Amino acid sequence: MSKSIPLSEPYFYGNEKKYVADAIESTWISGIGEYVDKFENHISQITGAKYVVCCNSGTSALHLALAATSVKENDEVIVPSLTFISTINSILYCNAHPVFFDTDEYFNIDIQSVIQFLENNCEYKNGATYNLKSGRRIAAIIIVHVWGNACDFQLLKNICKDRNIKIIEDAAESLGTTFKQEIFNGNHTGAVGDVGCFSFNGNKIITTGGGGAIATSSIEIAEKVRYLSTQAKDDPFNYTHNEMGFNYRLSNINAAFGFAQLENLGLALDKKREINDLYKQAFSGNPDFLISPSPNYAENNHWLNILRVMNGNKDSILNKLKDNKIEARPIWKLSHEQVYLKNYEAHGIVNAIKQVKECICLPSSLSLEKADIELICDVING
Repeated sequence: MSKSIPLSEPYFYGNEKKYVADAIESTWISGIGEYVDKFENHISQITGAKYVVCCNSGTSALHLALAATSVKENDEVIVPSLTFISTINSILYCNAHPVFFDTDEYFNIDIQSVIQFLENNCEYKNGATYNLKSGRRIAAIIIVHVWGNACDFQLLKNICKDRNIKIIEDAAESLGTTFKQEIFNGNHTGAVGDVGCFSFNGNKIITTGGGGAIATSSIEIAEKVRYLSTQAKDDPFNYTHNEMGFNYRLSNINAAFGFAQLENLGLALDKKREINDLYKQAFSGNPDFLISPSPNYAENNHWLNILRVMNGNKDSILNKLKDNKIEARPIWKLSHEQVYLKNYEAHGIVNAIKQVKECICLPSSLSLEKADIELICDVING
């Protein structure tokens, strides 16, 4: 019986057990400890962000980022419809309203459509930008670097600054993705906007088992995030809380595991590029299939490989892979089509609909061998 091939499983390098045991031995196993500090400092070094605060998931990172940038009830947040649902739910946690937009060729939010919306459908008054249709304040935009593809929002950044709109980068999938020098001075995704959010879920390029991080160069935002993530303690001795906070901190045990993973980020990036190259070679010259390209203005982490099925046989390909115990899946159902989100405003979503109809997420685990990729491609091409 042939082995099964998972979509994106964690890969262990060797020091994970050692560092977790060390954290346990220290008795610091909750949200404070040596490895939390080490993990935060290492992420800061990698991304170039001045301040990093770790938390227990990428979702909580997004929620904290919105809360720390003063997104309030009845505000609006611009967001792509093509994203994992936690991006949208974090907006709803703030009792704010998502406004959905289409995607570009790299699955990222269509920046030109957003700019046109801000210029033609909004007004700036009293230090804030308002949606003319709804009358609500547009407080933020979430830029999602989908599949690890960097989103070039260079043209949007100054517009948002002038209109007092915060830019939050959902970099959950893009650890290790950097812009080239001519774009944002070569900075790391998640370190360009006002706040960046990372995920260390079990399927990500490095994992803490479950965890996330907020990166920012603003000390005010960093302090607010740290305050909110620890139940907003104004006086921890007398248990005084002047506003609602959250229990969102990452444990020292999880941080120890993540620190061992982070030591090997370079190896992980090399292997991800190798996997992407093998997929591209396998489908080269076949008009029915295309491995989705990465933008040439960035160094991509190739976290997940996306196959575009050009002949309309996406479902049959998925079934063939399943029959051969190869885990693959369609890309996300669009957010504006979800039952509980259908009443929110959506603008000209066309390209994302086509992408959902054509695209498949292929196995991309760091444990993949060349023979595994050959088998996957033979099944698809067969």
